[in-house]
Amino acid sequence: MKIVAITGLLLTNLSLLFSAHSQAGINLESTRVVLAAPSKEASLVIKNSAAEDLLFQAWVETADKSEDVPFAITPVLKRLSGEQQQVLRILYSGKGLPTDKESVFWLNVREVPQKAKEENVLQVAVQQRLKLFYRPAGLSGKVTEAPQQLKWRLLAKDGKTSLEVTNPSAFHLSFAAITLRMGSKSFTAPIDMVAPAATSQVEISGLPNGAQANNLKVNFDVIGDYGGILKYDSDISN
Repeated sequence: MKIVAITGLLLTNLSLLFSAHSQAGINLESTRVVLAAPSKEASLVIKNSAAEDLLFQAWVETADKSEDVPFAITPVLKRLSGEQQQVLRILYSGKGLPTDKESVFWLNVREVPQKAKEENVLQVAVQQRLKLFYRPAGLSGKVTEAPQQLKWRLLAKDGKTSLEVTNPSAFHLSFAAITLRMGSKSFTAPIDMVAPAATSQVEISGLPNGAQANNLKVNFDVIGDYGGILKYDSDISN
């Protein structure tokens, strides 16, 4: 979940006088949302852990912000009383997305800073982003089986070694960690997610030239639908 801070400063005469005030009251029930067909609605519980009221704003966007989004959010803007919660509903229009694989979007929830009670205050707006998956009905296979279907390959080019992972399933797979093991040594592969029927590659820093796949194992942690970490290991092919 990505946290974005947006700040504004007030300058006074020759000195910069400020105190940082962040509402920091918003807590989200989950780190991801899965809208699984035939349902056309999913929900997320938003909690205000602060004693004071706060205002939050919610919206859905694509990764590159270039496409129309076939979702509606309710409420879009809401004042939430202290230590209370609100169910955020995400509604799918029912058309426009592939039916043979998952689609992924970003769900954003931002605290709108309240008017400062004091002067010369640094206002901080905290924005949380989590993945929203649309899962069509009747997909081939099961999401729980998808991690074991991943194909791992070691590639060497121009003196550099890369790890390639191919996802033949219809589901997005998000990684908490990917580690290559070679004896007592370990190397990190920073891949965040691999889409359905897609391939991702990443250069492995520090891996010795000429490393052979039969000397390596890959351990990878996959983030499940409910945010839990599922651990797997696999062989690698050249």
